[in-house]
Amino acid sequence: MRTPFKLTLIHRSRWPLVVLASLWVTLRLTLRLTADSTNSLPAELTVKGLFGSDTYKSEDFSAHWMDDESAYLIWESPVAGKGKDLVRVDAASGGKKILVPASDFVTSEGVALSVESYSWSKDKSRLLLYTDSKRVWRTHSRGTYWVLDRTSHELIRIGGEVPASTLMFAKFSPDGRRVAYVRERNIYFQDIGSRHIKALTTTPSEEIINGTFDWVYEEELSLQDGFRWSPDGASIAYWQLNTEGVREMPLVNNTEGLYPKIQRIKYPKTGEINAACRIGVIDLGSEQTRWMDIPGDPREHYLFDLEWPAGSKELFIQQLNRLQNTNRVFLADPLTGQAREILVDTDAAWVEGHANLTWNTETQQFLFWSERSGWAQLYWAGLKGEKLQLATPGKFDVTALLRWDKAGRQLYFMASPNHASQRYLYRAEAKENRSKRVTPEGSPGTHSYSISPNGRLAFHTVSSFQNPPMTELVSLPDHKRVRLMTDNKVLKEKLAALKLPRSEFFRVPVGDGVQIDAWALLPPSFDPSRKYPLIIYVYGEPAGQTVKDQWGGTTGLWHQLLAEQGYVVMSFDNRGTATPRGRDWRKSIYRKIGVLASQDQADAVRHVLAKRPYLDATRVGVWGWSGGGSMTLNALLRYPDLYSVGISIASVPNMRLYDTIYQERYMGLPADNADGYIQGSPLTFAHQLKGSLLLIHGTGDDNCHYQGAEALMNAFIEHNKPFRMMAYPNRSHSINEGANTSLHLREMMTSFFLEKLPAGAR
Repeated sequence: MRTPFKLTLIHRSRWPLVVLASLWVTLRLTLRLTADSTNSLPAELTVKGLFGSDTYKSEDFSAHWMDDESAYLIWESPVAGKGKDLVRVDAASGGKKILVPASDFVTSEGVALSVESYSWSKDKSRLLLYTDSKRVWRTHSRGTYWVLDRTSHELIRIGGEVPASTLMFAKFSPDGRRVAYVRERNIYFQDIGSRHIKALTTTPSEEIINGTFDWVYEEELSLQDGFRWSPDGASIAYWQLNTEGVREMPLVNNTEGLYPKIQRIKYPKTGEINAACRIGVIDLGSEQTRWMDIPGDPREHYLFDLEWPAGSKELFIQQLNRLQNTNRVFLADPLTGQAREILVDTDAAWVEGHANLTWNTETQQFLFWSERSGWAQLYWAGLKGEKLQLATPGKFDVTALLRWDKAGRQLYFMASPNHASQRYLYRAEAKENRSKRVTPEGSPGTHSYSISPNGRLAFHTVSSFQNPPMTELVSLPDHKRVRLMTDNKVLKEKLAALKLPRSEFFRVPVGDGVQIDAWALLPPSFDPSRKYPLIIYVYGEPAGQTVKDQWGGTTGLWHQLLAEQGYVVMSFDNRGTATPRGRDWRKSIYRKIGVLASQDQADAVRHVLAKRPYLDATRVGVWGWSGGGSMTLNALLRYPDLYSVGISIASVPNMRLYDTIYQERYMGLPADNADGYIQGSPLTFAHQLKGSLLLIHGTGDDNCHYQGAEALMNAFIEHNKPFRMMAYPNRSHSINEGANTSLHLREMMTSFFLEKLPAGAR
């Protein structure tokens, strides 16, 4: 129950009604910030209910398809005992059978393993289990591995007597008799029968990394697992990085001891030296490595893909140059190291490299991504440099490849030709020069699929902007429901009890005949005859998209909370964002990050202010995180008379302070685009700050360093510009570590908007 609040009116000559209304909204939202949502379900959304509890947590369905079967695996609690049973579910009937009982996951010391992921040996006689994971940068990629022998019911810990949670990327050999893994920058393998462990690589110094990657390769190329078993199990191909000469970035931890602890990260900033990368193949018999002879300076190129194509005795390797505008594809002989170029893809801006390509072993072809037609599409490419053949006919972008059905010669992929904010399943058949939509018409939103190995069934998940996810099992290609898996009924009932805002998707003209996608949330008690403050949620950089017709989780609900309180909330996807609107759309911002994007954002705000008289031009706020934090700064500093309030989280105020792979991909090298780096960096315009700004940054941010926040603060101080700053000690880029961090952050953000951008209609 809420505490009743009595507001004493003061003489109108000193307190205008607008001030009284603003004060009442302030008091009302203060109650909502502190409301205890655990006692009963609130009548309205609360910050504590969103970020201090699981009140509005979405229920997600998780299953693992079994190879070559119409069955999947789930975890279930046993009738008695501890741990979880691994249960086989017949996809057609739903019939269940315990495949591996919970008792098999209990160690000889009586500890029930909490299995986070698993993989099978080829004959399914053994299971490789991943437990006790620890986070390395963004993901939990270091942990403890066990092998379960399903015939003897024996659990074997991989790695021997080494500390827990120190192994990475363990995987079975093709015959299932050995397991290879990475520990402390080296590759090992263990014979499961004899328990014998052998180090396959040794590092002469900490500068050498075998079988995994440095910070920038992981962050920007999504590379972590750095080795591959050969199909015959006789050798292992792997990446090696030499980080000698790469400058270090120190992260200072001031709170865990009498003196600060300093962690140093090899972090190449724009224009600086990169790690040297090469690929080798180690023969397990001789234990000798043969290095592949890939042309080009290893510090000025990126090797971002390594595979053993089925049916081929050669290695498949993809290489980007430092500017990332040329992708060269090689086949390399693992015995001699000789490499031959079979394909080159170029772009005047940058090439989008795609790893882990799909192979057709019968024709010795692979599916290759390219934007050469003006759209992101898939092509069949041969191993002898044959002409590319379009595999996904149509003038639209393919956003994801899900499956190549060899039997039916069909491709399943995701696309949305008419609505950039949505995603649907499509199918292309080799015998027909067209693509067909598989997702039924009349089902808007964002769809995703997990297709069974035989291609006959799929887990289909759909959500929309104000509707939580629903997951069902469907047959393919007719898309008929077999069974409902979860519909988030409990969450939907909670939301139905609330008076939520109404939403709309629309497009906004920004000049040059260009229209950009947008969404808006309007207050539940919206009155078009009154004036409302406007808050813009922005990202705006090439790595993301905010205008999505899909469930937004707690952040989406927080926007709805703001709308409940009397804000209009909008978001715009400017040119250059990662939306499926063609190559020219995405690459129009090349070498001018921060310039064209912020101009589009400002033009969009001006348009909605002019065309929607219910928006208050004196109350315009903006907020964003990471690239969105940088875009918030660009909005507030470049257009100080348009935006009055901003919250910038984990930003990069100076592009020279960010890493090589990301920033140079979109901006080129600093030496060749010095003016672009200056004009695109918010730091350049610090002297123009007029509005109210809240800077938020984690001091332990390994991605967008706290260094940038301090550089911006110095500039504001130099120009005598007032601002607020909140530093979260030792928090990373996500600012979610530690008790109550997310709740504290969102309450502070909400209070700042409330104070500086008074809510409610006038």
